[in-house]
Amino acid sequence: MESEVVQRARRLADEVLFPAAIDVDRAARVPARLLDALAQNGFYGLGAPSELSGLDLPDDAARAAVVEAFAGGCLSAAFVWLQHRGALRAVVSAASNASTVEHHLPELVAGRLRAGLAIGAATRTGPPLIRALTEPGGAWRFSGRAPWVTGWGMVDVLLMAARDADDQLIWALVPTDSPGLRPENLALLAVNASGTVTLTVDDVVVPAERVLTIEPHAAYLARDAESVTFNGFLAVGAAGRAIRLMREAGVDASGEDPFEGQVIETLSTELDQVRQRLLTATADDAPSARAAASELAMRAAAALAAHQGSRSVLAGSHAGRLIREATFLLTFGSRPAIRRQLLTRLAR
Repeated sequence: MESEVVQRARRLADEVLFPAAIDVDRAARVPARLLDALAQNGFYGLGAPSELSGLDLPDDAARAAVVEAFAGGCLSAAFVWLQHRGALRAVVSAASNASTVEHHLPELVAGRLRAGLAIGAATRTGPPLIRALTEPGGAWRFSGRAPWVTGWGMVDVLLMAARDADDQLIWALVPTDSPGLRPENLALLAVNASGTVTLTVDDVVVPAERVLTIEPHAAYLARDAESVTFNGFLAVGAAGRAIRLMREAGVDASGEDPFEGQVIETLSTELDQVRQRLLTATADDAPSARAAASELAMRAAAALAAHQGSRSVLAGSHAGRLIREATFLLTFGSRPAIRRQLLTRLAR
């Protein structure tokens, strides 16, 4: 039986997020009321243990179902919100910095303090784009450029990673009003309301009390599979909404065109398979599972457009929006292995 928390997430997606999705698609920023609704219902606590968050989500499938629901409601809002989870998990895990955890954790769980991520520039394979130099007293100085930072103007702090000369990752909570942070707005094909910027990090001094942990870069890469698969539920949510819109249009297996009903059932079956594959993927299987989810989102959105016909190319069409969002999800959080798997699938 589905948990009450997942049911609540689905209601929020259907009653608050989805009705706003077209307007958000045209907006410069996700409206505060949407993110506030997620916070007021406790969902900024996703990523913290249930005894802290109050969210009774018993397993990975339940947590993934929340992400899927919100992505199927409004991907822009879900995308901003999901960044917070990564920062919250890092704070929860930062046992070596008890004072920072004690100070920030309750605010992050409640969503009164909202976080974004600036980590890919340092965690990427190859040379880091943000480097860290030691400063007196245990502080660090971060310098470089983060090409993709989401939530600017909607978050208060960033979980930022930088890499030092010993190939260690330094993880820190950096306030967005820190001197030396300079954003440059990016114009995106989809989820443009997500406040995604390129961030210049110009000699930003990070005090020791804001450093969460230091670890070898290789240790992060070894556990990266979880984020690869979990992010895949954004694509599952987009695919699910496209299939649902086709079904709600009144075409099903008993409708006027049984063939179109069969298409919906085929896509629905594949959605279940992709969802399960993400939940059970090993580290070796994660890129293939993620590629399957992203490809399905694109095919489901295209099927919705074909089903709706010329209405799909009108401004304000959910089909057009979902096709653009599916295109975005082909590239979001990608890795070389995911890209190879996607290209293989798309070239069939």
